[in-house]
Amino acid sequence: MHVVIVGAGSVGRSIARELLSHDHEVMIIDKQPAAMRVAQVADADWLLADACELPTLAEAKVDECDVIVAATGDDKVNLVVSLLAKTEFGVPRTVARVNNPKNEWMFDESWGVDVAVSTPRIMTSMVEEAVAVGDLVRIFTFHQSGADILELTLPPDSPLIGTRVGQVPWPQDTVLAAIVRGTQPIAPSIDDTLEVGDELLIVTGRDVDEAELLRVLVDASPDGGNGIVDETTGLPV
Repeated sequence: MHVVIVGAGSVGRSIARELLSHDHEVMIIDKQPAAMRVAQVADADWLLADACELPTLAEAKVDECDVIVAATGDDKVNLVVSLLAKTEFGVPRTVARVNNPKNEWMFDESWGVDVAVSTPRIMTSMVEEAVAVGDLVRIFTFHQSGADILELTLPPDSPLIGTRVGQVPWPQDTVLAAIVRGTQPIAPSIDDTLEVGDELLIVTGRDVDEAELLRVLVDASPDGGNGIVDETTGLPV
């Protein structure tokens, strides 16, 4: 895969090194001479130029790349690069760094952004995930589809403790993607039994009611039952 990274700061260089270690081709663009630390990512191609200008992107042969990553510390630059890459050069996939969470609303397909990565939001999610038990934590949102990746650690009083995955009345457009038990990730089957402290990684569609999902996972159902149904009959257990 051929990847163009705009921004040669610590973030851009780290991404480049990781991609190169996986045998991808990488070009790094930055307009600041002080940022051209070529020796630190010697296997990448480097270009000293302003990526917000069309001639620069043409020189970098952006039209031939698979992905462009706008990783500068300036949200305006990241938006312009994404828009030019998508509209002028037809880059299949654009990934843009969001520095200020207040600007997240702009990082969507109207600005040519396929995937927006907000470091502050990710760090916030990681902090919440580390301390929250029994709460849904949004780990990531796919901006194109609106789908979310949610995490929940099952508390001791969850009605699902000791229940098989196949018995859980998952809301529509909700998929249990993985169970993390201790340090062990588990690909869930309908016969796996949920335990206290299990971390559930859940993928939900754009219109899923998170309050309803939380009720299923943590709270008792309104009718006094435990919210569990038989997967064969569809009746409460």
